Amino acid sequence: MTEKTYTVTGMTCDHCVRSVIEEVSALDGVTGVLVDLPTGEVTVAGDTEVGVAEVRAAVEEAGYQLTA
Repeated sequence: MTEKTYTVTGMTCDHCVRSVIEEVSALDGVTGVLVDLPTGEVTVAGDTEVGVAEVRAAVEEAGYQLTA
């Protein structure tokens, strides 16, 4: 199992959090997504390592930016 934390900008409310969780959770191999709204940290857990490009695309699909 792997876990990686990213920083996402643009999230301001619970709806934002739900949107990011929904998009990132849909990625192959993702087993869990935890979002800390005040810090913008998004932690992605998976059976295998999920690529940053896939996470970035999912976050952008939700309408936000992956910064780290």
